[in-house]
Amino acid sequence: MELYSFQVVLQTNLVPANKCTFSYAPRTSRLVSLLKERELRKLNTSFRSNAISCDGNIKTEPFADELCLSDGNDCRSINDESYQGFNNAPSDETESKEKKPTKQRLLVVANRLPVSAVRKGEDSWELKMSVGGLVSALLGMKEFEATWIGWAGIDVPDKIGQEALTKALAKKGCIPVFLDEDTAEKYYNGYCNNILWPVFHYLGLPEEDQLSTTLSFQSQFDAYKKANQMFADAVNEHYQEGDVVWCHDYHLMFLPRYLKALNSKMKVGWFLHTPFPSSEIYRMLPSRSELLRSVLAADLVGFHTYDYARHFVSACTRILGLEGTPEGVEDQGKLTHVAAFPVGIDPDRFIHTLELPQVQQHIKELKERFAGRKVMLGVDRLDMIKGIPQKILAFEKFLEENPSWRDKVVLLQLAAPSRTDVPEYQKLKGHVHEIVGRINGRFGTLTSVPIHHLDQSIDFHELCALYAVTDVALVTSIRDGMNLVSYEFAACQASKKGVLILSEFAGAAQSLGAGAILVNPWNIIEVAASFRYALDMAADEREKRHRHNFNYVITHTAQAWAETFISELNDTIVKAQLRTAQVPPLLPTNNAIDCYLQSNNRLVILGFSSTLTEPVDSQGRGLDQIKEMELKLHPKLKEPLKRLCDDPKTTVVVLSGSKRDILDNNFGDYNMCLAAENGSFLRFTTGEWVTAVPDNLNMDWVESVKHVFEYFTERTPRSYFELRETSLVWNYKYADTEFGRLQARDLLQYLWTGPISNAAVEVVQGRRSVEVRAIGVSKGAAIERILREIVQNKGMKEPIDYVLCIGNFLRKDEDIFKFFEPAASEASDKAKTSVSDNQEKITGNQKVGDHGQHEMTVLHEEDSLILTLKSERYFSCAVGKKRSDARFFLGSGNDLIMFLEKLANSS
Repeated sequence: MELYSFQVVLQTNLVPANKCTFSYAPRTSRLVSLLKERELRKLNTSFRSNAISCDGNIKTEPFADELCLSDGNDCRSINDESYQGFNNAPSDETESKEKKPTKQRLLVVANRLPVSAVRKGEDSWELKMSVGGLVSALLGMKEFEATWIGWAGIDVPDKIGQEALTKALAKKGCIPVFLDEDTAEKYYNGYCNNILWPVFHYLGLPEEDQLSTTLSFQSQFDAYKKANQMFADAVNEHYQEGDVVWCHDYHLMFLPRYLKALNSKMKVGWFLHTPFPSSEIYRMLPSRSELLRSVLAADLVGFHTYDYARHFVSACTRILGLEGTPEGVEDQGKLTHVAAFPVGIDPDRFIHTLELPQVQQHIKELKERFAGRKVMLGVDRLDMIKGIPQKILAFEKFLEENPSWRDKVVLLQLAAPSRTDVPEYQKLKGHVHEIVGRINGRFGTLTSVPIHHLDQSIDFHELCALYAVTDVALVTSIRDGMNLVSYEFAACQASKKGVLILSEFAGAAQSLGAGAILVNPWNIIEVAASFRYALDMAADEREKRHRHNFNYVITHTAQAWAETFISELNDTIVKAQLRTAQVPPLLPTNNAIDCYLQSNNRLVILGFSSTLTEPVDSQGRGLDQIKEMELKLHPKLKEPLKRLCDDPKTTVVVLSGSKRDILDNNFGDYNMCLAAENGSFLRFTTGEWVTAVPDNLNMDWVESVKHVFEYFTERTPRSYFELRETSLVWNYKYADTEFGRLQARDLLQYLWTGPISNAAVEVVQGRRSVEVRAIGVSKGAAIERILREIVQNKGMKEPIDYVLCIGNFLRKDEDIFKFFEPAASEASDKAKTSVSDNQEKITGNQKVGDHGQHEMTVLHEEDSLILTLKSERYFSCAVGKKRSDARFFLGSGNDLIMFLEKLANSS
């Protein structure tokens, strides 16, 4: 069951990176830009293809080694002396003097720099670049000036060594973050590799005894946050206005939050290179809420596939209780855009390498070595998620069932060593060796064995040659973020046109699934059958499958991936700025207090639920339903609220949808006015409750609606309904998010076609509630009645000249904010309305002021002015939400507490 009916716009024909984004409809300006990019990409691809087909050679720039992505591709290295880093200075002096447009700076922040540093002396270092996909992407982005920020991977405790390494890395466009040995151990080997990585790959958390023998979870988590703060400080030190900050992977989930805390205007994107697990797996993390909220501080959050993006949105909805939208996740008016950006490789590098003489010689030798046999190839890190045992067992099953193939096929398995000091990896290595030995002993001969297994990585040139002679490539990961081995194989198969067998649990399955044979690696029989199918496949089918994969790989490159992500990030920032322009400003607390002190008769109207209530569930768990349902005044508000109520110049009103007894229990000891059930019942705490609803109010609909609410409460676990005197409320806040929404939809359809089809009621939808109330019952309508009660009970001698209205109200009830909107007219600030014994309705004059057309409400009682309000002395404020009709907002209940304490202390 899907959480949202996302319209997934597969932009394969629009942008090279096949970006899957959540969108209802394409934006015109964005679409035009993407179409232009597509045409340019087609021209470049056509040129490259022609160059390949004409002379077999491609003129390319020297490539730097690239970052090892955390989805686990084996790490190969080269040592390119000509590499100049990301920010190459122009070699031609004349060219350097030419005026060029300023490039946008891109700060790439990853756990590791794409550099291996070896100390040669007290103040000298030898640098060697590393291999991966990200560096090639950045090298191809000519319109950006890229700088890489990360950990060098070694402990440099002395200042001389740090200064020397910083100076050496600066020439490569890199900035180091120096982590001490203890922090690095707990942060990287501890929290990242022992906690986050297993959970993100569906392996679960380590057992408690394993944690206790190494380091406690809390110390690892503290080190993780400390390291992220150090990365943030390094970014902030080098940040310039207008820079784009691109954070990478699960090592830096706190980084967006820390960066935004340092500079809220910073452009921040975060990309995850691993899978993001389903919410049921992710919720095991003890720090689940903190991590999610930290990532949501980014402007754009990217994943390899739509599934990972969907899981992230689902986790935010189920765990944090936030709203998922077609574009991402919304929290108090802030939208974090969530989208899928499948990464690619640099295919030109592989195609070019195949033409080198030494690689051609390797190809010739391999063909001679395996003449007369089909070559099946696996290239993996020796890791639990790579499915190496499943692959080898399937090969054994294939040999059992197909005796005729035993001397005609060979499996070459490269297993690059990984985390050799970890017992689980040592056990895996022994297990794989045992299986390989058994199969070779069972099916091998004196002159040949069916499996060649190497516990090592090989030279890049040898790897390309191996790809080129392979007939069937095997990728059987049981969970993989992307797995670019499948892309590399396709790039090297122009001549052979071999077959790709690909696990459906690898991210690449969503990109290359049409051209590959998809398998479930846990189904050994199915995988073995796919081996036979691939080996017997006709040439025309191999050609079609290869053509699809090859075209995808050469079009959806690493460069296109990076360009699409940065382009989308810039576009997201523009949209966010437009949204921000519609958000009311923060409450100017000092100004509100100054006006409060200058006034003589003040009216303070406060909501109750989610405004004055005691906070519960600070971790976003939503587990203590009983406690949350019992509304209680926040302990820290009792004293400031009492001082405000005791001020003779101030009238405090608590206006709530709650029932009378709830308000009595919480505010009975205060000198204030209580308005229960949205103002249907009024009471000054010195008197009795007064009914403020018409005597002829028709409530015949209550019983039928009650039966409907009871039925859906029984069908929806953890939902409940509240029967009030003028309304009924069905709440599904604690129910399963997806199921609750479906039930609410069914409930509304049933109500409108049955019990309330002809009743004088209105339905008010809250965030996770449905309320049915009599027409005319709202907080805004109640204000008139409240003002009359104030007049009758307080015998005011001066008109009200200051109004403060604060609450977290339903959209329907926000008419209370508009009720007091005065017209800021210099010509006249006194529109008069009479209330006499024979006239119960209130009317007013409309004027145009700073806030548009507003109704200036002024009351008279027996020729005595009751309310006269200037625009600058009216403060309406929403708490905890930014989409509101209020003039201002406060971010949380804690902000409200601080404001009311300050206000009470000032009087």
